[in-house]
Amino acid sequence: MVNGQVALTAFMGLFLVAVVAWLTRLESWRTYSPVGGTGYGDDTATRSEKPSGVIRWLTTVDHKDIGMLYGAYAIVAFAWGGLAVIVMRAELTYPGTSIIQADTYNALLTSHGITMLFLFGTPIIAAFANYLLPLMIGADDMAFPRINAIAFWLLPPAALLVWSGLILGPVIDGIAGAQTSWTMYPPLSTDSTIAGTPSGGGALNPGADLMMLGLHLSGVSATMGAINFIATIFTERGDDVGWHNLDIFSWTMLTQSGLILFAFPLLGSALLMLLADRNLDTLFFDPAGGGPILWQHLFWFFGHPEVYILVLPPMGIISYVLPRFAGRKLFGFKFVVYSTLAIGVLSFGVWAHHMFASGMDPRLESAFMAVTLSIAIPSAVKTFNWITTLWSGSIRLNTPMLFCLGFIFNFIIGGVTGVFLGAVPVNLVLHETYYVVGHFHFIVMGVIGFAVFAGLYYWFPLYTGRMYQQRLGKWHFWLSMIGTNVTFFAMIFLGYGGMPRRYANYEVTLGPQALFTDLHQLATVGAFILLIGQMIFVYNFVLSWLEGPKVRDGDPWNLDEHGMKTREWDWFKDNKILPMTDGGENSEDGQSSSELRSDGGEVDGEEASGELETDGGKATDADTDADAADASDDASSE
Repeated sequence: MVNGQVALTAFMGLFLVAVVAWLTRLESWRTYSPVGGTGYGDDTATRSEKPSGVIRWLTTVDHKDIGMLYGAYAIVAFAWGGLAVIVMRAELTYPGTSIIQADTYNALLTSHGITMLFLFGTPIIAAFANYLLPLMIGADDMAFPRINAIAFWLLPPAALLVWSGLILGPVIDGIAGAQTSWTMYPPLSTDSTIAGTPSGGGALNPGADLMMLGLHLSGVSATMGAINFIATIFTERGDDVGWHNLDIFSWTMLTQSGLILFAFPLLGSALLMLLADRNLDTLFFDPAGGGPILWQHLFWFFGHPEVYILVLPPMGIISYVLPRFAGRKLFGFKFVVYSTLAIGVLSFGVWAHHMFASGMDPRLESAFMAVTLSIAIPSAVKTFNWITTLWSGSIRLNTPMLFCLGFIFNFIIGGVTGVFLGAVPVNLVLHETYYVVGHFHFIVMGVIGFAVFAGLYYWFPLYTGRMYQQRLGKWHFWLSMIGTNVTFFAMIFLGYGGMPRRYANYEVTLGPQALFTDLHQLATVGAFILLIGQMIFVYNFVLSWLEGPKVRDGDPWNLDEHGMKTREWDWFKDNKILPMTDGGENSEDGQSSSELRSDGGEVDGEEASGELETDGGKATDADTDADAADASDDASSE
């Protein structure tokens, strides 16, 4: 078994070497200029167009293409993790075992946690940053385009490794999905069989080893990306972009990348030690050696900065998008930047609040409690600045703005419930209960997820050249808002009742089982409401990308009205509106000679002078008032 695991590790190393060697053979990786860029190196060098079809996506180093790849990958991971939790919630509808067995539940639980945090959370942020950051700071591309491509292409094999136990388990004997939970606490993670129980000298589950290798690979990808973002912000800014006028999203990405550089290598080292304990009989986390608590210290020293690695860029997205629909600049911009930097520093001093129940010295607990409570201050600074930005603003309740407001609401709930967990006496009562699950998911889904949706809707015209359907976008928001609060408030009350988390079966003879059943059923209803909302999102997203009304204006959100137009929309006007990148010919005024109604039909010359009504953008001409209103309802373009 040991020889097999060593051979598997060696194979993965050779695979990575082969990927790097293959990429270095792509000598033409800089032979074209990115769309909207000015090219690289000698401007007199021969340029060729991007290849087409699959070859383009396999060989591209354009930051916008790589951003799209990250986004597609993250949405697939989001679907995998979301469907896993739907199965889990269906199982928890009633006490006892009804749909899946406990080992399958544990495997889905592990896969859901790792997928959402490492295969969705980090990559979706990288998608926004890759596509937008160079446009925002006036750069032609990322500082290291090939490293950018390599960082992405490490992720698909990472996902396959993480999911391999679940995928191969039904068809291959001797392997199953990892059942260690996403925290991988020893001794369970160092000594478990396919059934998830201690091996007692039996065969270990190779699915857990593959999961750890995949997680390590995703960490390598994140670290490479962080180096690239830091180098890009420091060295590739335009002449007119200094530290004094760097946008808030770039500030949060810079801070996040710094956190990644310090946090992810530690996770990688801990994972290698864990793999060595499993396969080489070392004693890093064995009670006879370093002890299981050592893993908790190493993991959470990475794990709590990881929370801010995931939440700081979404905060940047909200700080960037919300003022656009409030009609005024972000209140206290400098303090938002300072609070971002403060969170980055303080995040490395709070890890042990996850370990208050582990028997730590009370004096250390008091120190970590103080730092944990203090990190709430810069988060509160951001919250008050967002609310003050809304005060006396010219608010437009478009879909991106609705998700911004939902973000603030959920962030207050998630933040306040977290403050209670930071207090040692309360933590000892609620530790390892569903209260922790509810708090954490208010942050992960209610905050990070809502910020991602706000960004996807706000920049939808930028990366597609089309407009989504307003009505479906608002349905998506309200179903997500209702589903999030129904599901996770039910979990908070389950925690108050003493329901432990990570249990596949709550059929107990003691305790308020009837209350547990009712609250679990309420949480399951909320989860299915969330599922319906995300199905509407996917339908709207795909259909609008393929058939949505084309945006004919370089300012689809009317940002110029309040002086809020930003650099990426100038790029959009210059490179997607004027050149008509879909191959159409331009008329003298920059418009296509054949324009479309909002329902996709062509308009004649007189009607072409009217502009398409968008989600908060330019209204349709009075001449086409009735037709455009009907068409706008049908296509739900706002």
